[in-house]
Amino acid sequence: MRQSTSMATDNTKAPTLGTASKTSIESAEMRREHDLLGDALVPSSAYWGIHTLRAAENFPITGVPIGHFPDLVRSLTMVKLAAARTNRHLGLLPADKAEMIESACTAILSSRKYNEEFAVDAVQGGAGTSTNMNANEVIANIALTLAGHAKGEYQILHPNDHVNMSQSTNDAYPTALCLSTLEGVKSLQRALQDLSLALKDKGAEFSDVLKMGRTQLQDAVPMTLGQEFEGFHVTVSEDILRLGEVASLFNEVNLGATAIGTGINSDPSYAPLVVKELAAISGHPLTLAPNLIEATSDMGAFVLFSGVLKRIAVKLSKICNDLRLLSSGPRTSLGEINLPARQAGSSIMPGKVNPVIPEVVNQVAYLVIGHDLTVTMCAEAGQLQLNAFEPTIAYCIMTSLRMLTAAIDTLTIRCIKGITANRQHCLDTVNNSITLVTALGPTLGYEACSHIASRALIENRRVRDIVLEEGLLSETVLDDLLCVEAMTRPSRRST
Repeated sequence: MRQSTSMATDNTKAPTLGTASKTSIESAEMRREHDLLGDALVPSSAYWGIHTLRAAENFPITGVPIGHFPDLVRSLTMVKLAAARTNRHLGLLPADKAEMIESACTAILSSRKYNEEFAVDAVQGGAGTSTNMNANEVIANIALTLAGHAKGEYQILHPNDHVNMSQSTNDAYPTALCLSTLEGVKSLQRALQDLSLALKDKGAEFSDVLKMGRTQLQDAVPMTLGQEFEGFHVTVSEDILRLGEVASLFNEVNLGATAIGTGINSDPSYAPLVVKELAAISGHPLTLAPNLIEATSDMGAFVLFSGVLKRIAVKLSKICNDLRLLSSGPRTSLGEINLPARQAGSSIMPGKVNPVIPEVVNQVAYLVIGHDLTVTMCAEAGQLQLNAFEPTIAYCIMTSLRMLTAAIDTLTIRCIKGITANRQHCLDTVNNSITLVTALGPTLGYEACSHIASRALIENRRVRDIVLEEGLLSETVLDDLLCVEAMTRPSRRST
């Protein structure tokens, strides 16, 4: 095996990523590394190596490196730590090398300062091989420097032979994706809980605000603004439970499957032991998949989880649509609620304020919905014993988790908590509504009520006045039947 050697150069271009981006390429000190394609020069300051270099050159796709997702970096690191401890326990990895790997993993887990070294683009070919190689190289070189050696002295600790021992990208990478999803979902659940409570509080605050309910944007029957916000609260709360149910699928991992699920190049005892070790490190109740060949090729859990993210996005977008409608105006439309003003809404119309917070949440929802379709297509496109499109599944899931969490926090803090009600306006619309006649249906019948509604609309008059004019009901009975508060809940009426 050809080992890396330190050297200087002034005419070799290195990728401008990670620590290399901080160094002038023309004057940077470089080290030579070797792979199956030949030699290449890597900046000496970089903890990544030649495989990361190749990937950076091959995949300038999104501009979003895997280090942009700290949960993935931590999860990959935990996988490598669990593997090193297990290989040491089985007598496969010498104690000194296992300790070097453990010290590097501990350093990564205790600080985010190494995140920029995880520098390959999140969207890549190779089913995540570049991500796994990047992790192997960074861990090996951190371990080497912590032990007093130079980066690239792989004869002492090798990225593949030692850091990647008993592993393949095809089990290490999807296991890390499962772990990172379990971590990311915590923040989303917390954000949803905060939003749910804020909506519940508004439901209580607005419990006495009478307004018109609407179906198909037309007047329906009375309700309270509190009931409307309580409905928002319940629909958000439901998905906190759904997230937990579906995320539990990621507790089943394929670590130990190695290349295709047969466990080649691993000890017979390795798989159950490494999963147990990873569970202890991560704090998640991980279990080994019962069929590793199936678990290595199937992306079904990610499809289900992405579907729940889409469901949340659809609900959030619908709520934001309602908020924009209810606050529309302020004088020429519904105008039932006031959203907190956050910024000037126009460069030409002074005083205009737009519902910018619901609008940005709408846009995040559309992105999440698009990501769900992408996850679906990537999962369907898997072939035989492996799905090569796991990196894009990972990118979509992690990006959706991050965006949804940020959008929900923004909606809660910068919108929901500051909403106020236009109480008198809401009551006026109720009192002037023709559809109050619905409450008279059980007493007067559908045909008579239709006649009253038609007259009220054509003559621009109140329902109450027409009923009294036609002598259909006494004033006392009519007042009882048209009690708006009573219309907001079930009640037994005398005929």
